[in-house]
Amino acid sequence: MQNKAANYLGLARRAGKLTLGVNASETVKKCYLLVADVTVAKNSRKEIEKQQKRLACPLVFMEGLGDAVGKAGCMLAAVREEHLAAAILKELGE
Repeated sequence: MQNKAANYLGLARRAGKLTLGVNASETVKKCYLLVADVTVAKNSRKEIEKQQKRLACPLVFMEGLGDAVGKAGCMLAAVREEHLAAAILKELGE
């Protein structure tokens, strides 16, 4: 259920445990989950996959990521809180 996952992403943002954007997430040192929008461009997808390998964390795709985090056009969100990341993974069926 993506609606509940979107709620968890909003909670992570309000808690200050979410980094938004491909460029901003390059500075993250520890991350438990990367959530990308399904409409991400091919070159951005390559950058996201590089970051996934660097951070050694799961990568999931969802529709409407920008709406879920309250930032239109957002293509990547890095969740920096372990329990919220686990809840999002559970809701997205990963």
